[in-house]
Amino acid sequence: MRNGGVSFWWQQVGLPSPTDRLDGGTSCDVAIVGGGLTGLWAAYHLHAADPSLDIRVLEAEFAGFGASGRNGGWLSSELAGSPRAYAAVAGEDGVARLRAALRATVDEVIGTAAREGIDADIVRSGVLTVARSPAQAQRLDGELDADQVAARIRVAGAVSGHLDPDCARVQPARLVSGVARVVRERGVRIHEGTRVLRVEPGAAVTERGIVHAPVVLRCLEGFTAGLAGHRRDWLPMNSAIVVTEPLTDAQWREVGWDGCELLGDEAHAYCYAQRTADGRIALGGRGVPYRFGSRTDADGRTQDWTVESLRATLTSLFPSLRGIALDHAWCGVLGVPRDWSASVSFDPATGLGHAGGYVGSGLTATHLAGRTLRDLVLRRDTDLTALPWTGHGVRRWEPEPLRWAGVHALYRLYRAADRREDAGLPRTSRVARLADRVAGR
Repeated sequence: MRNGGVSFWWQQVGLPSPTDRLDGGTSCDVAIVGGGLTGLWAAYHLHAADPSLDIRVLEAEFAGFGASGRNGGWLSSELAGSPRAYAAVAGEDGVARLRAALRATVDEVIGTAAREGIDADIVRSGVLTVARSPAQAQRLDGELDADQVAARIRVAGAVSGHLDPDCARVQPARLVSGVARVVRERGVRIHEGTRVLRVEPGAAVTERGIVHAPVVLRCLEGFTAGLAGHRRDWLPMNSAIVVTEPLTDAQWREVGWDGCELLGDEAHAYCYAQRTADGRIALGGRGVPYRFGSRTDADGRTQDWTVESLRATLTSLFPSLRGIALDHAWCGVLGVPRDWSASVSFDPATGLGHAGGYVGSGLTATHLAGRTLRDLVLRRDTDLTALPWTGHGVRRWEPEPLRWAGVHALYRLYRAADRREDAGLPRTSRVARLADRVAGR
């Protein structure tokens, strides 16, 4: 089994080498810090709105090195954040508008990929969420009974389920590399191998020179903590994924996964999975949730015990696959604000803006955030700029060692809650409710 190497997705398409490194100082109209999907979509939509703009994307490694090329491949309408946090500033109507915008964005991404010739193994198949205990069933309140779940995917112990049609399977590296290709073809320069050290009004300071620009957009998501002055803004939360060897026809018949639905569960320490285009199962979940000092990994390598934990989850879901080989394991970080809610912001006075904090629901949210940044930068008053995540502010995370101790205690509580519920507790564990309060969710 390969461990690391950024991700299985990138190994499938070929790991790129950084190109067009910055060579000394320069100037442009818009400097975008971070070559993931947020930054690339922002560049795409800004250029489409005003092709005269000189837009530069600054990326420490290569475009799609972070979560954009490592995620579980869920192009989902799931709300990127806490409904309660958004309702506090915009009411229930604001939450409904954000949900509707995310649902519409699923088809926006699919349509853009089709128009631009981006082949990312996209199948709009929905996501099946299953409950495997009475407490999970109570939380999910799904419309599918056990037999109806089994008719789609035979998940061991499933008692109920819910199918959300507004979700598509994606091969993440194919998507992000396709978007990078398109923006390059339009004249946007992506300076890879160019690490930004700090941002300030009018400039992005890199290891290879200063980029002067009246607009500087921070689009670093889980890597935000590596930027000077931003260590406590968003927590870099780790998530890990394993992918199996290709299943045989007989194994697929045992599993009963005939379609391309995404699969998730209602556990507190949840898992997420997809049937890949080449007939494997990719399954993810939490490993070591957080590294001291907001450190991030170099190339996606994860811990052996995390791999074994994910293997145990896989065989718990599908006992017939016990003993199946795992071909690849990797991990990545997602950006988590203190109130677990994403934000998009731009200050015309300083020219500084940002987007991110998607708490693991970014594959769709990045496209919506990129369009919102476009409107904010171009001073447009639109429905997007009125969404409740626009200008959303939140306090910073606690300093170390409180941050490390708190996050690890939090996930111990969630795992303890899952054990209690799996043992037959008929309602959501009070331990999980305590963890939610500690987390600020």
